[in-house]
Formats: sequence, structure tokens, C-alpha cells
Amino acid sequence: MKTKITILLLLLCFSTVSFAQSLKPYNLSFPKLANKWDEAMPLGNGMLGVLIWEKNNKLRLSLDRADLWDERKALDISKLNFKWVEEQVHKNNYAAVQKVGDEPYDTSPYPTKLPAAAMEFDIAKLGKVVSNELDIETALNTVKFENGAIFNCYIHAVGAQGYFSFENLKSTAILPALIVHNYSNGLTEKGDNSHAGEGLQKLGYAKGTVTNTANSIRYHQPTYQGHYYEVLVQWKKTANGKIIGSWTISDDKTATLPAISATAKEPTGWATHSKWWKDFWSKSSIVVPDQLIQKQYYLEMYKLGCVARKGAPAITLQAVWTADNGSLPPWKGDFHNDLNTQLSYWPTYTANRLAEGATFTDWLWKIRERNLNYTKQYFGVAGLNVPGVITLNGDPMGGWIQYSFSPTISAWTSQHFYWQWKYSMDDVFLKTRAYPYIHEAATYLENITRLKGGKRTLPLSSSPEFNDNSIKAWFLSWTNYDLSLAKFLFKAAAEVSKANGKVEENKHWLEILNQLPDYETNETGFAIANGLNLTSSHRHMSQYMAIYPLDLLDVNHEKDKTIIDNSLKRIEEIGTRAWCGYSFSWMASLYARAYQADKAVKQLEIFASNFCSPNSFHLNGDQKGGQYSDFTYRPFTLEGNFAFAQGVQELLLQSRNGYIQVFPAVPRSWKDVTFNNLRAEGAFLVSGNKENGVPTKVKVYAEKAGVLRIKLPFKTYVAKDVPAGSVKMGDDGIAEVNLKKQQTIVFENGYE
Repeated sequence: MKTKITILLLLLCFSTVSFAQSLKPYNLSFPKLANKWDEAMPLGNGMLGVLIWEKNNKLRLSLDRADLWDERKALDISKLNFKWVEEQVHKNNYAAVQKVGDEPYDTSPYPTKLPAAAMEFDIAKLGKVVSNELDIETALNTVKFENGAIFNCYIHAVGAQGYFSFENLKSTAILPALIVHNYSNGLTEKGDNSHAGEGLQKLGYAKGTVTNTANSIRYHQPTYQGHYYEVLVQWKKTANGKIIGSWTISDDKTATLPAISATAKEPTGWATHSKWWKDFWSKSSIVVPDQLIQKQYYLEMYKLGCVARKGAPAITLQAVWTADNGSLPPWKGDFHNDLNTQLSYWPTYTANRLAEGATFTDWLWKIRERNLNYTKQYFGVAGLNVPGVITLNGDPMGGWIQYSFSPTISAWTSQHFYWQWKYSMDDVFLKTRAYPYIHEAATYLENITRLKGGKRTLPLSSSPEFNDNSIKAWFLSWTNYDLSLAKFLFKAAAEVSKANGKVEENKHWLEILNQLPDYETNETGFAIANGLNLTSSHRHMSQYMAIYPLDLLDVNHEKDKTIIDNSLKRIEEIGTRAWCGYSFSWMASLYARAYQADKAVKQLEIFASNFCSPNSFHLNGDQKGGQYSDFTYRPFTLEGNFAFAQGVQELLLQSRNGYIQVFPAVPRSWKDVTFNNLRAEGAFLVSGNKENGVPTKVKVYAEKAGVLRIKLPFKTYVAKDVPAGSVKMGDDGIAEVNLKKQQTIVFENGYE
């Protein structure tokens, strides 16, 4: 092991924590342990994760590490290139493409995310479980038993260990047993409707070795091509009959997170852990009167704190909670960049969690060189694109290549570099990350498109999952999905170039932007592509990208409003039978952008009540037997959870194209609403109050100097803490004021 683990007396000081418990109503609290892994109590720190549940009458801890991967290549990328695919489409010979680009993903068990191991405790002598609570304020799980025994467990917020303890054991001995996964020969466990992949034994690893001592267990698991990982569990008994222990996971390829050192005389570890979570929760807060939405929101924020941490990989489909069911995780637990990774980071910006959001851009920057090589090899041009289905190290995995090799993925990943800059106004990030990344992506898209008759075309276009993996999934003219992303990318490239002092580049990108055609729209709103309207329920809101998240249309403009309203009406006509949970989350933001507050709230309520496990995990399918969707399976993925959180925030505060709007989509029935320190573009921290049905106050703190353009929730106002006359009201109802760095302005309702 790269890091020697020292058993710390951290759990001894649990009782000394004195939080206000303001988040207690949102804790997960049950009278028993879950009997399914996807209903377990989740803990994590971005790199390490654990699920706490009961299996075969044992208390089970499913252990995971974010960067445990088998990255053997199943796809031979040298046999694929965009021009060849285009030729096969024109020849109507798509089976050849499917064989090379799609079959390896389906037939090979790797590359894939790997589960690590599990720890179990025989709790038969402790009697019934009487309470099982996850305190989200401190990320501590406490289980109490009938005989008075108490189990505690947490993963250190910034350390490389998880900790556990039993107290009040009396004469009962409770020691951990390490359960290793079936990576060698054997039978697959019975399916659990979770869209699990093949059995883990398909990976063909050598059998791992387990070494036991009086107070430790070390598990060494060979994986592939000389790689391995290890799990170490250690424990000790104290004089008062308590058992305390720790566990960690490491491998041969990557360093562990920094360890927290502490001794019995200086138990700083728990203090450091709890301080991290206290700081995390202090970033922002909301209060809404819908308790279902309120609780789900805070559970989403808790999960965000568990899965995003500096130095850890980006959020995969399941992040640090890989399925513990004897099989490969759903969709191999990979990085899906045609929706899943992007939606997972939506709430980080408005929630004022830029550090958590940066884990996505950090990872994208880390794999940039591989992506540059992929772009040159597959697309045959200079610049940057990103595979739609990808490994930890940035290699393409294949799959339905309309999406796994989509020509516009880097346009969507670029939005997160753009947002990191716009919400922080960090000049260093602009110069060293946002500008070069967006510039390279725009350069690629300019190179891959063709100019005909003054308009740019894309050789092959697609819209995620329309016509699945058939040749009909390719379009010979722009889909609105690809076109919206192209419009966003060239617009963003122009903006970052101007902000970086590149005047000629700014003009160039605006010229390229003007060469793009208009959207395909008609009486149904956004079409999928030329000649193809939405005619059946569809789960991916791909053709509506221009509304949200790309913010290219504004319902306040008459032409845009017509397109938006017709699009939403069409979606309602078609229905939700083919939707997954994330569809409802995304739909909430679409409705919020159209100021249709009640409909937005309804989507959030449906998501929270029908598409989540009791522990709040998004299970994709309708868990109430198909009330809203024909999908009733239960594969756990996180993007629906985090898109939900952003849907809530979109009700309260929106960063629109060049201005901020406060309370843009709050239902009239919500009489009392409060939010504090939500972040808006321009590096503004905004707080708002609505009391007894009336917006009363908006406070804005300028982290950086800049022009605040804000649409207030009241017609007349009193501006405080700024000189008289400094606020100008435009004809469009947007107030404008210059703010200095660290200046605060308060707007109070003038009660006209």
C-alpha cells in the first residue's frame, strides 16, 4: 500500500460535535437497514465511496474507489474514421460500421469501472436494528441496535480512509470480514433489474489473495496486464469495549488522496472532516415550501459533496457507488458525454460549488492530449473533440457511434469551461483553460464543417438516440442538437477571444457563427432535423438544447417565445411513456426557462416520487409500476439527481444571456421562499426573499467588479448601499448598475 494506515481515534469524538442540525429534516432515516445495494446509505469523498446495507443478515459495507478501472482496449480505433463512416452511410452499408464501432462495447466486458470489495459484520447477536440514520450535515451514518450497540461509519472528507466503530458491545465480539468479488471463475449472481452487465468473472483475473492478522485484513487483487489494487482494513479494541477501525483502497497506478494524520492526543481528523462539510453547506441554501422537493434537493447537494473532490476523477454514471451485485455496473460505469457527465455538473455553478464543478474541467483538461490525438485520427482534422463514451484515461470505448463518436461532444464539454469562467470571472482560468479549450474545440468544428453556398454543413449529423443505432440515426443535414451546439460553441469562442484580447479571432468566430443556418422549426416548435418532427415520446431532450442548457433562445423575445411554447406543447402532446428519470429533471429546467412554474414543479415532484430509490438514488425507471413511464427497471445513474437540483435552482435564479433574473419561475402557491448566496454569471452572489406571496428583497454581492444587469421580481424598488441614481432601468425591465469588487447592493420592494 502506498499509504500506511494508522488507526485513529476519530470516532471517539462524534459525541462532541455541536452543529445546529438545520439539515436534520433532510437526513435519510429508516427503522432498518436496506436489503438492496441501490437503497443503501451512501458515503463518499470523491475518490472513496461506501454503501451501507444488509445482505444475508450481515451488515455490509460495499467499498469503492473512483479510479479503479480495467482500461484494456476492446475497440480498434485505427479501423474507424469519420470519412469512412460517411462513405458507408452513403453506400447504405451500415452493418460494417456497427461491427467495428459498436460490437466491441457489447461483446467485451472491458474497458469498465471496477468495484473493489465489501466488508461484512455478523450482527446476529445485536438484535433488531431500531434506527439507521445518515446525518447529511456531517456525512455520518449511525445504526442503533436493540441491545444498545451503536455502529458509526464515515469517509474522511479529504483523507484517504473510511472509518467505522462499534460501541456498547458488552461481551459481544464484532470483527470485520472482507468479502472479495468474483473476478475469477464462478457463477454470476441473480439479476436485480439494474441493467447490470456481464458477471465480473468474465474479466478473467487471477484469484486475489487475502492476508489476515489479529487486527487487519489485506486483500491484493491482480487485474490486467500486471496491474492490481489492494484493500486494507485495520481495527483495534479499546479498553471500554469499543471497536474502531479504518479501511482504504489503493492501486499501482495512482496515488491515494492525502492522508490525514492524527494521534490519540491530537484527534484533528474528525475536526478536519466536519469542517469540510460545514464549509460545503455554508456555500448556499434554499428554503421552499414543497417538502418533497426541499428534501430531495438537499440530498442531491449531499451526494454532490460525496462524489466531487479536487484530485479525484470526474463523476461517472455511478461515481463512487459502483454496483455491488456480482456484475459489471450498468453501462460499465463509464463516462457518457452525450448527456450524463454534463447534467451531473449542472447544479455546481448556481449552487456556488465551483470547486466541485471544476472536477469536470480538471478531468477534461487532463485527458485533452489524448482527445487531440483522437480528433486527428478519427476526424482527420486539427482541433479538439471528445469521445461521447470514454474511459478514465480519455480513450474512446465505442458503442452506438452516432453518439459515442458524435461530432459535437466538445461543443457541449466546452460549455463547462465557459460556465467556470462566467460564474467566477477568473482571468487566470480564462487565459489558461477556458480560452485554449474552447478555441481548440471551435477550430475543430470549423475544420470538420463544409462551406456550401455561404452556409456551413456538417457531413453527418445526429440527435442522441433518435432511431437508435440504425443508419437512419444519421442525418445528411444539421439536426437541431448539433446545430445548437455549433451555434453555442462559435458564440462562446467569440466571447472568450474578445475577453482575452484577441480582436481578430473574435471577428473570425462571429463570421463562422453567421455562416450557420437557422434552426429547423415549424408549428411543432423545434424539429429533430429537416423533415422530421417529434412523433413519439423520447427521453433525451436533444432537439431543445437551444432552450436549455445552451441559453440561445429567450422567452422574452416574441420569435423565441413562439418556438419555445410550440416545442413544450408538442412534448406534452407526445407524452412521457419513453422517458427516464433524468427526462423529468431536464424538463423542469425547460419549463422554468419558459416561466411555466407550476409545470416545472410538477416535473420535479414526479422525479422525486417515482424515479428515485428510498435513499434518493435516481433509478432511471418508474418505481411505481409505470405511472409515468414504460421504463420500470432500476439502473442507478447520477445525472438525473443532479439535473433535479439544477431544476430547483432554475425556479429561483437564472443566469440568462447577459442578465440575471430573480424568482423567474416560482409558483404563486409558494408563499414563502428564501435563497442565500446562489451564484450567477458575472461572479455575483445573490440572495432573495419572498414573504406571504410577495417578493420583498434581493441582495447581490459582487465577487469581482462588473456591470450587474438584473431583472427584479418587483416593478418598483429601493436600492440601498449604492449612491442615488447609480441604478438605471432599461425599457426591457432590466436594472443595470456598476459594482465594485466586494460591493453589496440591496433591492427592496417598492410596493407599487
